[in-house]
Amino acid sequence: MVEPIGTRPRDRIAGVSRVATPAAAASVTKQPQAAPTPTVAAQLSASAPVDVERVAKIKEAIAKGTFPLSPSTIADALIAARYEWMSNDKA
Repeated sequence: MVEPIGTRPRDRIAGVSRVATPAAAASVTKQPQAAPTPTVAAQLSASAPVDVERVAKIKEAIAKGTFPLSPSTIADALIAARYEWMSNDKA
């Protein structure tokens, strides 16, 4: 038969005693880390990807006055850049 709840004497829980606080941890000394090996991204970002010969040719053409500047081409590129920028905006 099943005994009803409350008729058995309950097991007593032992009293709680305080434990001393733990001693402070010994100071940790850091070991020197090895120099990190450069990743491909770090190597590529170290210098800008510039075509030095092309830049020299453009500078020379500007100095001579023979570099073709087209205001409509510049305006088209600026407008296209603005539309691309607007498409990435969060509304």
